[in-house]
Amino acid sequence: MHLFKRYLYQVLLWLVVWSLLWIVADADSRFLAANGAAVVLQLVLLFGLIYYAVPLLLFRKKYILFFIITIPAIIIAAYISSKFGPVPPMERPPFPGPNRAPANIPSRFFIQLLMMTISCVTAILLETFIYAQQKEKSAALTNAELKESELKFLKMQINPHFLFNALNNIYALSVTNSGKTQESIGNLSEMLRYVIYDCEQPLVPLRKELDYIVNYIGLFQLKSSKDFDITFVKKIEDDHVMVAPMLFVPYIENAFKHSGIEKGGNHYVHISLVQSGRHIEFSVENSLPETPGSLDSQGGIGLPNVKKRLELLYPEKHELNILKTTVFKVNLKLLLQ
Repeated sequence: MHLFKRYLYQVLLWLVVWSLLWIVADADSRFLAANGAAVVLQLVLLFGLIYYAVPLLLFRKKYILFFIITIPAIIIAAYISSKFGPVPPMERPPFPGPNRAPANIPSRFFIQLLMMTISCVTAILLETFIYAQQKEKSAALTNAELKESELKFLKMQINPHFLFNALNNIYALSVTNSGKTQESIGNLSEMLRYVIYDCEQPLVPLRKELDYIVNYIGLFQLKSSKDFDITFVKKIEDDHVMVAPMLFVPYIENAFKHSGIEKGGNHYVHISLVQSGRHIEFSVENSLPETPGSLDSQGGIGLPNVKKRLELLYPEKHELNILKTTVFKVNLKLLLQ
C-alpha cells in the first residue's frame, strides 16, 4: 500500500474516534475547542512517524535515536495541546457537598497523552506489519528469480548437450547406413520440437517426456544394424500428469554414454518408469565396461547438475539413490505437485 494511503487511513481512523468522543460529550462545542489542538498535533505526529521516524530510524535499526525523538515529541505535543481552549465541563470538579468527596477526573494532559500514545503505537505496529509483509514478499520474489535463473542455466547445459549427441549419432549413421538417415532426422525433429517449445514451460505432460525418451532410444538404435540390449518398461496410469521437462533423460543419456553398449557383448541399458497417482518411480541401470571410456571434449552435463535441478524443482518431494558397483543404477522417486 502506498505511503500516502496509509497515512490517509490513519487520519480517517482517528477523526472517527474523536468524532465519537464528541458525540458522547453531547456534541458540546467546548469539547471541540478544548481538543481541536490535540487532534491537529496528533495528525502531525502520525505524519512524522509514517513518513520519517519509522522508515528512517526504526526500520534502519536506529532504535535509541527513534525513542529519543518519538517519546519526547508525544509528551510535548500532549502538553501543548492541553494548554489550548477552555476547560471542558467534564474536567470541572463539582463543588463538594457535606457528604460528597471531590471527583477524581483525569487531567486533560493525561487524556490527550493517552490518545496520542495509543495512536502512535497503533501506527508503528501497522507500519511494522506492512514492512514485514513487503520484505517477505520481496525475499520470496528474489528467491524465485534466483531459482528461475539457475534452472535456465541448468537447462542451457542440458539441452545443447543432447543436440550435440544426436547430431553425432546422425553423422555416424550417414556413414554406416545412409538409408536410415531420413528416419533419424525425423526422430531428431520431434526431439528438437520438444526441447525448443515444450521445455520452455515449467511443466509438461508425462507423455511428452516419454515420447522424447522413445525418440532418443530410437535414434541411438539407428546408429548400428546390430541389436543393442536396451529395454524400456513403462507402467503408466495417466500420461497426462504434469512433470518438469527433461527430468529423466539426463540419466538415460549418461547410461548410454558410460555403459559401453556400443561394444556389444554383455553391455546393456535397462530403463523403467512407473506412474501411479501422484507418484513416479524411475530407474535406469547400465553395465560398466572393464575399461572406463574417456569423456568427450564437451565433458557432459554431469549428474551433480541434474541433482541440483531436482532439488530446485522438487524440494523435499523426491528421493534419489545412485549406486555404483559392478553396475551403475539410478533410482528416482517423485511426488508430483
